[in-house]
Amino acid sequence: VQLQASGGGLVQAGGSLRLSCAASGMPFTRHMMGWFRQAPGKEREFVAAISSGGAWTHYADFVKGRFTISRDNAKNAGYLQMNSLKPEDTAVYYCATGPSYRGYAQLANKYDYWGQGTQVTVSS
Repeated sequence: VQLQASGGGLVQAGGSLRLSCAASGMPFTRHMMGWFRQAPGKEREFVAAISSGGAWTHYADFVKGRFTISRDNAKNAGYLQMNSLKPEDTAVYYCATGPSYRGYAQLANKYDYWGQGTQVTVSS
């Protein structure tokens, strides 16, 4: 079972990045996918989640209107499009999968599998 996150990098404030998460060795189409982030010295926090079939999405308030989560089950892949980036978005971003239940979306301990993280740095 493997989740591979990619697409991070250095971008100026106001810029955009698109993160990708490639899944293998699991029934990806049955799993909810989430993105979390962790900044230095801070706790890991929920960013966004999408149901197994894409019927619903859920976002943290601080990314609503700026970030969009999506998935392509045919490719066993998920994405996080990040627009209007701010310096406070700087963090390591992790993708994760777990049982598809909206009530669990923000709960890191409900996710079974985690990617290795990709660094996003937003300069001011």
